[in-house]
Amino acid sequence: MSKRGYISRYLLILKKLKQKPYSSYQDLQNYIDKEMNFLQLQDDTLTVGFSKRTLQRDLREIKNVFGIDIEYSKPLKGYFISQTETENMNFQRMMEAFDLFNSLNFTQDFSSFIYFENRKPQGTENLYGLLHAIKNKKQIQFLYHKFWDETHTQRIAEPYALKEFKNRWYVMAKDVKDNAVKSFALDRLSNLEFTNKTFQLAAGYNVEEEYRYCFGIISPNGEKPQEIILSINPFHGKYIKTLPLHHTQQIIIDNENELRIKLKLCITFDFIMELLSHGEEVKVLQPQTLIDEIKEGYTKALKQY
Repeated sequence: MSKRGYISRYLLILKKLKQKPYSSYQDLQNYIDKEMNFLQLQDDTLTVGFSKRTLQRDLREIKNVFGIDIEYSKPLKGYFISQTETENMNFQRMMEAFDLFNSLNFTQDFSSFIYFENRKPQGTENLYGLLHAIKNKKQIQFLYHKFWDETHTQRIAEPYALKEFKNRWYVMAKDVKDNAVKSFALDRLSNLEFTNKTFQLAAGYNVEEEYRYCFGIISPNGEKPQEIILSINPFHGKYIKTLPLHHTQQIIIDNENELRIKLKLCITFDFIMELLSHGEEVKVLQPQTLIDEIKEGYTKALKQY
């Protein structure tokens, strides 16, 4: 069997268990047989066998390849995916990529009905190497180009984590020059080298905790999160409900007049720019400091006209 056949079967198992937790072996077999018939329309060389022994081997390989544990529940007589919230997000993105790959592979001529965003590469070719450096606590060095500076500067940094924001990937790393943790956009990073010099994570520093109450990639720099209340046009609110502004978002009021939500966030430049981008659809009710920031933003914008 081809490597694509194995990977397709692994991902179909995961997809089925995401749709229907506690699926039996027979459920999985029926689903794989049905989906494979469709995939074989795209590639008639794709052959996949499936048995109980194959399933047990697949479960081991899924853990090794994707880092996802699948367990069997005797009381519920079915298999299920055991994962944390972070692992669940990784799984969702992986399944999106799998569905997109199969959709694009369905035909060689899709230019007339699929339109991609016209954007530059995101620097994702360095993701694997950066993950290795983060896991093994290895210093990296690279050239970095700031948008407001035409020159490239040489950096040596200690990478802590990778973060995605608005279709860009960033590496959160401590700049050895000033010992400050910064975000470096991968698409503005070049000549990346991985050194053999190791580092120790600063005592008590936790990237997830540092950015828990942040919108975007700007560090709070010690600022405490605040309770923020927004009133949103009910029609626009449908978008905000399906794609929340932040994981702390809670609905206070949801009726034909408004959607009112509560957030717990540090007020950073990224968040202010996000609110301004929604224009008249979103009104800040509190805190007053944020209301003043938004007023100032609109006043400056109006002065240009």
